[in-house]
Formats: sequence, C-alpha cells, structure tokens
Amino acid sequence: MLNEAQQVLKQYFGYENFRNGQAEIISNILSGRDTAGIMPTGGGKSICYQIPALLLDGVTLVISPLISLMKDQVDSLTFQGIPATFINSTLSNAETEARMEEVAMGEYKLLYIAPERLESSRFVDYLNTLNIPLVAVDEAHCLSEWGHDFRPSYLGIYGAVKRLSSNPVMLALTATATPQVQTDILSHLHIPSENKVLTGFQRNNLYFNVLKGEDRKRWVGDYIQRNKQQSGIIYCATRKEVERVHDHLVKKGLSAGKYHGGLSDSLRLEQQEAFLNDSIMVMVATNAFGMGINKSNVRYVIHYQIPKNMEAYYQEAGRAGRDGVESECILLFSPQDIQTQRYIIEQNVMNQDLHQNELQKLRDMVDFVHTESCLQQYILSYFGDETDEECGHCSNCLDDRETEDVTVKAQMVLSCMKRMNERFGTTLISAVLTGSKGKKIKDFGFDRLSTYGLLKDESQKEVGLFIDYLIAEGIIDVEGGGYPTLRVSKKGKEVLVGERKVSRKKQEDAAPVLSNEDELFHTLRTLRKSIAEEEGVPPFVIFSDKTLHDMCLKQPGDEAEFLNVSGVGESKLERYGELFMNKISTFLKENEEYSRKVEEREPGSVSPRKQRGKTDEPSHHITFQLYNENKSMKEIASIRNMSVATIENHIIRSYEEGLADDWTIFFNEDEEDLLKEAVEKVGETPLKPIKEELPEDISYFQIKGYLAKRRVVHD
Repeated sequence: MLNEAQQVLKQYFGYENFRNGQAEIISNILSGRDTAGIMPTGGGKSICYQIPALLLDGVTLVISPLISLMKDQVDSLTFQGIPATFINSTLSNAETEARMEEVAMGEYKLLYIAPERLESSRFVDYLNTLNIPLVAVDEAHCLSEWGHDFRPSYLGIYGAVKRLSSNPVMLALTATATPQVQTDILSHLHIPSENKVLTGFQRNNLYFNVLKGEDRKRWVGDYIQRNKQQSGIIYCATRKEVERVHDHLVKKGLSAGKYHGGLSDSLRLEQQEAFLNDSIMVMVATNAFGMGINKSNVRYVIHYQIPKNMEAYYQEAGRAGRDGVESECILLFSPQDIQTQRYIIEQNVMNQDLHQNELQKLRDMVDFVHTESCLQQYILSYFGDETDEECGHCSNCLDDRETEDVTVKAQMVLSCMKRMNERFGTTLISAVLTGSKGKKIKDFGFDRLSTYGLLKDESQKEVGLFIDYLIAEGIIDVEGGGYPTLRVSKKGKEVLVGERKVSRKKQEDAAPVLSNEDELFHTLRTLRKSIAEEEGVPPFVIFSDKTLHDMCLKQPGDEAEFLNVSGVGESKLERYGELFMNKISTFLKENEEYSRKVEEREPGSVSPRKQRGKTDEPSHHITFQLYNENKSMKEIASIRNMSVATIENHIIRSYEEGLADDWTIFFNEDEEDLLKEAVEKVGETPLKPIKEELPEDISYFQIKGYLAKRRVVHD
C-alpha cells in the first residue's frame, strides 16, 4: 500500500517523495502497528496520519490540544480536497449534533477533537458507533509531567481508545521530547519501543543565533525594519514586556500585533487571524501564542528574553520556516532574564521534584546561551540526538567577526566592584564608572574611589551592556533574587591579576533574512493574499512561500508544468492554476529581463521557462505612464501587481531619466519649503535611519523624489 500512499501524497499534497520518517510511520500504520513518531517541527507530522486516513475505511480520529490548531488543519485539508471537520467548544450544541450526524453518515475522513472530550462517556459511546481505524495523538509530549506542556486530560486517552470496538491503531506524534518524555509517551500509550520512529531533531533550514549584551529594543526595531516584508514572531517572557515591545514597534510605524493571556478572547483571536492572514507581519507574544500556530511562512522567531527551558525554546523557534525555506531563530540574552524565569518557576511549580526539574532545565537553557560550540549540536544533544557534525551555519559556527581585546576595560569594572565591596548591582556600578553625580554615589562616598569616572567617555547604558557581557561570559557572578548583586567570579579573579585575557566580538548590524528584490515573488504573494481574503483563509493555506519561490524559478505555463511545482497537487491546480499562470505570464511580458536575472542567481537550478511574449517598453516607463494619469500609488500597485515600494522606485527611476521636467507632478508646490528643510536635516546621513526625525507629513518617498529632482544620489 506504500505505492498508493505515494500516489496520494502527489495527488493531494503535491510532493513527489516522503520526508524522512514519513514512509516508515505510514507503513507501520497501514500494517496495523501502534507507532510513535518523534519528528522536528515542520518535519511533516500531520501527513503521517492524513494519508492513512485517505487509504483506510472509516474516519480517523485526531486528538489535538488547541482549537486554533484544529481550525488551521481543517482549513488546509478542505482546500486540498480532503473532507475533514472538528468538534470543539466553539460550536453550539446544535452545530455539534449536526457534525456528529455528518460524521456518522461517512461525510468526513478526519475528525479533530480535544482530549477533554474523551472524558465524556456519552461522546465515547458515540465514537463506538463509528468505524475508526486510526487514532492520532498530536503533541503527545503533553502526556508527560516531565514535559513542558503537561496536560492531565491526555492521561485518559489510552483508556478511552481501548473502549472502542473498532480497535484502532494508535499513532503518537511530537516534535519536542527529551529521552525521558519519549519513554513516558511509549509507556502511557503502550507502544512497543521498536515502533518508535525517531527521525532526528535537526532543521537544516533554521539559522540559530544567540546575541549577548545588545540594546534589545533598538536591535529588534532595526531588525524588523530591515525585514518588514517578512512574517516573524517575537517571544517575551512576560505580558508587561510584550506590551513594551509592541508599543515600541508600533511607534516606529511597523506592522505589529500582540498576544498574551491578559487580552480578551476576542482580541487574541482577532490578532491571531490578522497575523495568519498577513495583515500584520510581526506578532509580539508570550508563550500563550502556542502550539496552534501552523503558519508556514514565518521567516524569523526572536526570543526577546530567555525562555524557561530548551523544549519551549525549540518548539517556539521551530515555528520559523515550516515550509522549508531558510529562516532565522534569534535569542537575545540578558542575565536579568534568568531571575525573571526563576521567579515564574517559583510562582507556578509547587511540587518539589518538579520544581528542581524546572530549575535544572533553566540551567540547561543558560548553558545553551553560554556554549561556544555549535548551537544546533547542543540542541540535538539535549534531545538525545547525538551528533559529531557541526551545522556550519549557526552564529557560533559562522562567528568570524573581528575580536577586540577588552581585558583592561574588564579589569576596570572588576576593580570597581571590589572597591564597592561587591554589594551592588549593574546600575550603581555603571554609574560609578561613568562618573555620575547622583546623590546615592555621594552618600556612599563612591565619588572618592580611584575607579570613579574611569569610563566617563561612555554612557551608563553602554557600560551596563558591557557588564551584561562579562556576566554572560562567567567573569561576573549574579547573586540574590529581586535585587541581585554582582560578585567577581573565579574566572574574573584570573582576569584581575592578569592571568586571563578577555576579548569580545565586534557587533554588526542586523541583515535581512531574505532578499526583497524578487518582484515576481511579491506579485504572486499579492495574488495569494487577495485570493485568501476572498476565501476567508490564511494566505499560506493557498500556497506556501516555498511553493511561490518554486513558481518563480520554474515559471509554469501549462497544467503539467504547474503540477511540477513543489506543493501543487491536482486540487490546487484546479482551483488556482489558471490564476497563477496568467499572473506569471503577464509579469514576464512586462519584465523581459527577469528570466535572465533568475538564471544568474540560480546557477545550478532548473532553468526557467522562456519568456512568452515581449514588450519594448521598460517596466518602469509603463508605471510612470499610469502615474501621469493621476492614478494613486495603491491603484498602480494593484494594476501592476507590484508592491507600492516597487512602484515608488519605478517613478523615481523614471524621473532620474528625465521623463518629467516639472517636479510638482510628484508633490504640491507648497510642500517645497518643508522638503528643503527635511533634506537639510538629512545632510549626509542615509534617509532610513533618521526617518523618525523628519516632519510627519513628509514621506520617505517624497524626500527621495525631491533628491532625485536635484540629481542628488542618496540611499
């Protein structure tokens, strides 16, 4: 039956071959063997039960922990032509009864429920009237109290399933399970150990990065600005920090939403839907924004604060790049975050054994931050997936930045701490070193210390960040709870007496995750979003980013070629093939150099199709003609199926070529003085970093256009 499974894979999901572990799991299920699948996030776990569901008689029962996860799965399956539904608390009693009747009539191949529903004897009796060949337990790590998302209702699953007369095969699936949690899953569900399929936890498309001692707010704002066309998630440890980061991004004019347990259910749902639909590009959230996030085109996940354990970190980071496209996972570390997580553990974990277990997990997380070896290697080892090979693309593997010797500066800090009797924290130590004239410093007599003002040329913030770096390197120890004090560590004493050197990597600016220059990709993404809005589903349900990238490369012109695009099955060919092929054809006619550019940047890949039709008119001239007809930027963007930013650049390019002599075609005459004032403020500084300082009613585009009018080359 595995050949049939492969045919179903291509027909419904558009893939030629199974991913690692999928074929083995599906073979086990079709042979009637209870199985546990331990696969990384984005490894294709859902296909392991969705394909058997299509091949087996009856309805497959899927036990899922989150309502949002059920909805996403059902939406995706429906759009792939697979009949699926869910029964959960969002339905009225009448709707629930209607769906139960439809399931009983054989209208669906998959039924999603929450584990709590199995606590109802009436519902289990109802299930006993159905032919259920397979029960899939998703997020199976919830079975273990040693896992990071223990859910007591999961413990009743095995007993309820054993009451079913159809004697279904059981499949347990999870992405984050330590060896201890894997053992618990097998034990609770009575799955033989030889039926455990462990594919490994490695995600080759994820780039892990740990940054220490950064000005986090400024760094995140800069990073989001550089990647504002990409979807991302920023995780914070507390609701308060979510609000702060969200407000900061919104004030910078960035498209950001927020999600935490303190918001109303309706607002959380509204924010989540906006993120899934690409109406907002960044979600700032606590871990309440959890397992139900099935958005495939998340290009980066930033942990603004250290999470409580490696399981939470890897599951949250793993929400990046579910479509297989390269994505970044960034952890911004500050030592005070350790105290925050300790406090959370103290408040929420009463059982003494579990309390010690959680503290050990936090220590493991801190060790991850401090390790100088391959980050992915550390993660794999934590989950029992030992390997000697380094990933070659995490921040530790690629860290070839120039280092600077900061031993003398470190000695200044340590000497100051000693003279202050190691009784104070970062704030006061920084104040002394920078020569602050604060009352507290005078009261303690610290202004008479020999170390007073040694770093007066730096700000207190800069010195504080340097102290954070010394803490992260183990040169300074942190002691105490709510008001921690700093002490010179054993390693720090070696630095003080000159037995150990301290060096620090020079910091670099954040770089974009992906190039934003591919106009065809943005054209297809715009089409995808418009279709998604019409059909009321998230854009990634239509096609993933990876599929759109493959369309850009292969440029299909007929049904056979469209089916050859990764992620395109017969159902999606029928629904969307003509729309996307027409859009590609129109784009290529208007952008005659695109194919050559693709060939230049993809030297070893499949050559794109030859361009169908040509135009002698340059693309930016066509744009300018539309603008000359007094059409707005948004109208032209819609007509041309391009982004507004691309339209703006087309017009500026046309102006630089002398197509218009009168610059007022772009702006009102009464804005000229304001523009001149803005340009004077710009000076020799690049425009983008100082946009916030410009008059609110003057746009970046207007400044750039005015500079073009004056023939001033400016970025």
